[in-house]
Amino acid sequence: MPKTDTIARLALLLATLIWGSSFIIMKDALDNIGTFFLLAVRFTGACILLAIVFFKKLKKLNKEVVKAGFVMGTALITAYILQTFGLAETTPGKNAFLTAGYCILVPFMFWAVAGTRPDRYNIIAAVLCIAGIGLVALDDNLTMGRGDVLTLMCCAFYALHIIVSARYTQTYDVMLLTLLQFFFAALWSSLLCVLFEPVPAVAEIPPYTWFSLGYLCVFATAGALLMQTYGLKYTSPSAGALILSLESVFGVIFSIMVGAEAVTARLLLGFAVIFVAIVISETKLEFLLKKKHPPKYKARMNDDK
Repeated sequence: MPKTDTIARLALLLATLIWGSSFIIMKDALDNIGTFFLLAVRFTGACILLAIVFFKKLKKLNKEVVKAGFVMGTALITAYILQTFGLAETTPGKNAFLTAGYCILVPFMFWAVAGTRPDRYNIIAAVLCIAGIGLVALDDNLTMGRGDVLTLMCCAFYALHIIVSARYTQTYDVMLLTLLQFFFAALWSSLLCVLFEPVPAVAEIPPYTWFSLGYLCVFATAGALLMQTYGLKYTSPSAGALILSLESVFGVIFSIMVGAEAVTARLLLGFAVIFVAIVISETKLEFLLKKKHPPKYKARMNDDK
């Protein structure tokens, strides 16, 4: 394997590792700050960092690209709000795996928008994912907690975000769109924080919570995004999707390590079924097929958390 390909895959793996760890870090931060405040700081910090790195791209700003960034940012922050409120009432591991269900929804939502019928792999993945969600989220009375319901709701908006991103990234600069969507996500969450949450005094926030917020801004948002963009540029779509699907696995591993997850055979089986569903939906099992001549892949952008 060429050195560039190896570095690219390591970059993707590191990005998924960081995102997997972010579930438990957000869960811990929510004990001391509100959801909207957390998201406002996270996206404001990431926006500032990307604006510094890609300052020259701001010259390309126009009405159309700002509109595209607004649509993407609104879909993204809605998904994050539902996911973060869900995280406050469920475990980090369950939140990670249930969130990953957006991968299954994308082909079906795209079918509704563009008329492109899902293939057999999408249908098989959907059936498996539903079974896995039942194992993970339903209790003995076949009911689901509010945190799990909110997490599942966020999947629809993550899927919508991917669909609108796929449309706009064909026309506009990827990094400029990313910067703009972070800006509007920060704007929405800041407005909601002022309206619905008491803004905490800086002195009242514990130092370790500020550390968590810094980690989310620098590593889990701006840094992981840059690693993902680089990694997907030099990695095949099937291999890239397979590596990125490990985010949910890392999420539950970190949750177990810190004792936030009560491990049961049923829960592990549910995680395994959802993971298999994601792999089938994202890769079509192409990584199992041997090809004599490796294809040439174009750079592409996959979505963040």
